[in-house]
Amino acid sequence: MEPVILDETVAQLRAALQRNDLSQASQIVEALRPADQADLFHDLDDIQQKKLLPKLNPADAADIFEELYDEEAAELAVQLPLGTLIRIVNEMEPDEAADLLDDLTPQQAEPVLAKIKAAHRIQKLIRYDDDTAGGLMTTIPVAIERRMTADQAIEAIRGWNPDDEMTYFLFPTDKLGRLVGVISLRQLIIAPRNRPIAEFMDTDVVYATYDTDQEDCADLMLRYDLLALPVVDENDILLGVITVDDLVDVIQEEASEDIQRLGGAEPLDRAYLDTNILLITQKRIGWLFMLFGTATLTGWVMDLYANQIEAVLALTIFIPMLIGTGGNAGSQTTATIIRAIAVGDVEWEDGFRVWWHEFRVGMILGVCMAIIAFGLAYLWVGDERLAVTVSVSIMVIVLWATGAGSLLPLIATRLGVDPTVVSGPVMSTLVDATGLFIYFNIAKFILEI
Repeated sequence: MEPVILDETVAQLRAALQRNDLSQASQIVEALRPADQADLFHDLDDIQQKKLLPKLNPADAADIFEELYDEEAAELAVQLPLGTLIRIVNEMEPDEAADLLDDLTPQQAEPVLAKIKAAHRIQKLIRYDDDTAGGLMTTIPVAIERRMTADQAIEAIRGWNPDDEMTYFLFPTDKLGRLVGVISLRQLIIAPRNRPIAEFMDTDVVYATYDTDQEDCADLMLRYDLLALPVVDENDILLGVITVDDLVDVIQEEASEDIQRLGGAEPLDRAYLDTNILLITQKRIGWLFMLFGTATLTGWVMDLYANQIEAVLALTIFIPMLIGTGGNAGSQTTATIIRAIAVGDVEWEDGFRVWWHEFRVGMILGVCMAIIAFGLAYLWVGDERLAVTVSVSIMVIVLWATGAGSLLPLIATRLGVDPTVVSGPVMSTLVDATGLFIYFNIAKFILEI
């Protein structure tokens, strides 16, 4: 649906709600796709949402809940009548329902669990952390055993009545429930009816354990082009499956977090305009204090070399150019290395190769910038020795920035820290102080001050 059409639909929906025509309002929402329903619903205020939601078809209401941010869905859920919430949760995917109920207090979740159909499946999922394979997976209500024939497996699937997302691949188990293979639905359909699954299943299965981080699960699915990733416990018992739609959610979530950290802020847990001003402030102020503290190093270095500055005042003209160039060179490098880490191109063991790669890049960049800086400095001040100072300084600073930028993300990863924390703002602040230190020491040597 085109954005303009969706805007018109929002206007129609609000007009129906103002007339208190809830029947017309629910028809407008139910005629849309789930993602558009969530966008439309998101544009309503709290009172309108609470008024409309009980009137929607429970399946449509469930789709809306699944598209909302977790905190937003939880806040809305506790405002609904218990009967309405139960009907909605009954229509949700088990993994989505588990995420929702896990965000509620035990006192709020227990009455819902006591009344819903898939309570036992959801309770199994709630115990896992949200950002692990266990929290991401959905359970499988019927196991396909390897000793079954193709015909028996198809009959089991008919009785199971799985959702569309679960029908592409099946994961046979042994009699103890341990994962032993994988078969596609196509293989199952074209196989002779009485042929045992064990004879045509693929025993080389890519899987994750329940405590695997969600980002690692996404990496596995991307690396091996999987539409479904089975999840097992420490004894290889099949617990559930992560499907490709969950993968998309993980990639979007991780990308959003990385982008916000690249800008020097903690990630938001909900839509920007729905996030409280104080919460946004809280997410940013810690980083600002840290960067403010490290930025004082720049002032300390300038104070340390105050005599040199007084002796050759022209040195100050080139400070913004030098530290700006160094900070940008470092930020370029960290962004490149963080991306390489994310896609698995480099690891900690590649540290020296990465540094050597960036050293050569930095050398070429530094020489190019030094030539330009020499000409610019000489034209400005007409002092050959000062021009040499600036050109040598910018080459060394670029070399230092690219070297530091190549190793800091790898060191952060090695220490278990998200490498994006050493991205743009941190890198720029670090290079500001160290760049001045390099500049003034080179000036002291060349200019003999």
